[in-house]
Amino acid sequence: MSNNIVPRESETSLAELRGDCARMAPHWVVPTKTATEPVAPSRIHGVTVPPSSARMIDAMSDYGD
Repeated sequence: MSNNIVPRESETSLAELRGDCARMAPHWVVPTKTATEPVAPSRIHGVTVPPSSARMIDAMSDYGD
């Protein structure tokens, strides 16, 4: 006897799901955007980057040059 379980497809179609989302959208609260100020590098503590990642980023011209 085999234990092959075939996943059931959702009973909700994509069109129904999109319709549900469209009906819910007016009820969602959108927070007001607030401007954030940059954090001074001296306040950033506890971030470690593995040497291999640092080398990879350094080798990327967008970041390392």
